[in-house]
Amino acid sequence: MKYSSTFASPPRPLTRRGLGGLVGVSLALALSACGGSPLSSPSTSAPSGGSGPLVVGSADFPESQIIAEIYAGALNAAGVAASTKPNIGSREIYFKAVQDGSIDLAPDYSGNLLSYLDANAPEVSADDVYKALPGKLPQGLGVLDASKAEDKDAMVVTKATAEKYQLKSITDLAKVCKDLTMAAPATFETRAYGFPGLKANYNCVLKGLKPFSDGGGNLTLQALLTDEVQVADIYTTTPSIQDNDLVVLEDPKNNFKAQQVLPLYNSAKMTDKAKDALNAVSKVLTTEDLINLNRAVSGDQKQNPKDAAAAWLKEKGLAK
Repeated sequence: MKYSSTFASPPRPLTRRGLGGLVGVSLALALSACGGSPLSSPSTSAPSGGSGPLVVGSADFPESQIIAEIYAGALNAAGVAASTKPNIGSREIYFKAVQDGSIDLAPDYSGNLLSYLDANAPEVSADDVYKALPGKLPQGLGVLDASKAEDKDAMVVTKATAEKYQLKSITDLAKVCKDLTMAAPATFETRAYGFPGLKANYNCVLKGLKPFSDGGGNLTLQALLTDEVQVADIYTTTPSIQDNDLVVLEDPKNNFKAQQVLPLYNSAKMTDKAKDALNAVSKVLTTEDLINLNRAVSGDQKQNPKDAAAAWLKEKGLAK
């Protein structure tokens, strides 16, 4: 079934695109200074090393909430009691919550997590990013297996533009960059993976930037479909890519750091049984799954994240 070209993908927090989240940083630092936790109230906290259910937190956008429900559902199906604490906030907030034991784990994205831990980390490929993470994490924190599912920035064009210029990769795009305008957040002009990265990695210097702040959502999409712009920065798990037959250009030089979905956890309550259940999720979770789950929750169906997660777990044989 084709969905409307006006599918409104939910805006993503700035932290998905790198460090960002300056407000979150300030809040986290303030809480740290006074010894508090962003989830320190009795109704939301779980003491480190306690015997209660594992608490799975999430960031404040739907995809993270869906993955958190998948993690919790898989744990419960495996006999490990788990509950969810959704919509905690930016990475600065949920990272601190995992660190102080307010929650026990949360879904994260490998590349942006590495950049959060080390803004100058040079690793960009999936394997290199994943290998670098353990050495950057504070004591007591860890990551489990990375899934094939990836949600990252991408250079996207319409099928007509791809055919007109014979585009399959950013390498191909570089030959005609000077004639094309791009839709992206204003920060794309200065971010390392934006205009500077495109020039350094591909010698691609675009004609100009049309700034949008909707995270690759409907305004960006409409600008692309109406040829107001010819290239757009859209996240790879946004359903509108498939629903409008858009073309994601390959990135052979890894201008955009790998962003594999994986669990970030506090080791205090994490058991081998729990790790096995979470790794079983990562073994089968794909980018295609995330696209379909996002469509179910944020599209016309408006499905509850918990219900969408339960259906996915049953489909994959991870729950009854």
